[in-house]
Amino acid sequence: MPTPLAPTDREAALQAVIDALKQENDYLRWQLARARRERFGRSSERGDLLGQLPLYEEPAQAVPEAMGQTIAAKRVARSARRAGQSRPSLPDTLPREEIVHAASDDCACPACGGALKPLGEDVSEVLEYVPASFKVVRHVRPKLACGRCDVIVQAAAPGRPIARGLAGPGLLAQVLVSKYCDHQPLYRQSAIYDRHGVTLSRSTLADWVAGSSRLLRPLVAALQRHVMSGEKIHADDTPVPVLAPGRGKTKTGRLWTYVRDDHAAGVAEPAAVWFGYSPDRKGEHPVRHLKDFTGILQADGYAGFNQLYATGRIQEAACWAHVRRKFYDIAEQQASPVALQAIARIGALYGIEAEVRGQLAPMRQQARQARAGPLLASLHDWLRDTTRALPRKSALAGAIHYALARWTALTRYVDDGRIEIDNNPAERALRGVALGRKNYLFAGSDAGGHSAAAIYSLLGTAAMNGIEPMAYLREVLARIGDHPVNRVDELLPWNLALCAAPSAKAA
Repeated sequence: MPTPLAPTDREAALQAVIDALKQENDYLRWQLARARRERFGRSSERGDLLGQLPLYEEPAQAVPEAMGQTIAAKRVARSARRAGQSRPSLPDTLPREEIVHAASDDCACPACGGALKPLGEDVSEVLEYVPASFKVVRHVRPKLACGRCDVIVQAAAPGRPIARGLAGPGLLAQVLVSKYCDHQPLYRQSAIYDRHGVTLSRSTLADWVAGSSRLLRPLVAALQRHVMSGEKIHADDTPVPVLAPGRGKTKTGRLWTYVRDDHAAGVAEPAAVWFGYSPDRKGEHPVRHLKDFTGILQADGYAGFNQLYATGRIQEAACWAHVRRKFYDIAEQQASPVALQAIARIGALYGIEAEVRGQLAPMRQQARQARAGPLLASLHDWLRDTTRALPRKSALAGAIHYALARWTALTRYVDDGRIEIDNNPAERALRGVALGRKNYLFAGSDAGGHSAAAIYSLLGTAAMNGIEPMAYLREVLARIGDHPVNRVDELLPWNLALCAAPSAKAA
């Protein structure tokens, strides 16, 4: 028989079990709260969590003075921006209709009958909306016959974006922009067009999307070459439900995004994004996508990238936004002073980045080494000291371990001014995909996933360069069918400046 435990030993064992259960319960409650926030809560991390720090009086949890000054300066700047906001002016490029409201039907003064003379005028503008409309373009080709030899002369038939297709380039651009930029599923578009008296079935619209994707394939390949020719790219991926044929249910495909954007480092090369589709999330897909790339890859901690880093031709740069997000989730759900302290320290690093954004790489490197280097050394020591006092399976310990395990990749940006502090350019490129995924629910097939990747690539790149997507796609679809393949680079968004949107924000 086992030796019975003494009362004190039994109490200690029971207390250990209780502590373990409490720890597990806290962890599960945190996971549930995070899942609820991801599904129903806001995605922004701009909540004023740092205002809770004064509630804790422990000296070890106080915000360092430099960090507090940076945070206060950012709040003042935000308040000043909000105070200076005013109604935006209407673009000069919009057509204007002028209506003159006469003060009097005759030229006599209503008070004394004297003659009136011009004194000036008051002008106010009202923005009005003209509903979209359809029109039919009739291409007429008269036939001419020679009276002597009976030869028939006729102009060649104009090319169409889709052979024997009913849609012109403007309508195709409307369908693509509505689906992939405005997130309108094809069945909703079909209903909208039906209200205008034009019957276009969903299957017809789907055929147009697929045909446009095939037509634009050489241009998307040129866009991919531009992205992969950079020294640094940002990478990320997101799930997309895809209808599995014959099964009556959906499977999970992936859209991979690769962004080339060096404007924050003072480089004037055009920014671009290329999307790739795969039916699963195996590491072989990014390996195939990046087979011609050599340089710096900034991404999250996805293990599928590890075999790329092992080759030596691709250098890893990690993302501080992912680290901050883990502490933010904990601080929001548990109001942990340790998590708040971590957010404050990371915020000080971002304050430095805001000041050097747009400067050339050598200047950014010098400022980072002088200012961010000591902060990172202090943060590393603080994380190691803090984790010793935490339960190994706690959420905080997991967040700290995530940062320490990637410390070399996280701090690489300090010694290389080309690298960004986070992977936000790639995450911004995926926002449109996330919104569209909620509306159109799933892609019809793997071929539909590839079509989506192609159109997202062109629309995303146009947006990054301040190009109005509808005007760009209309121009491209009207020209690409007859355009020489060896000159397809001429149709990249930054080479079609005539489509630039005057109201677009500067990159």
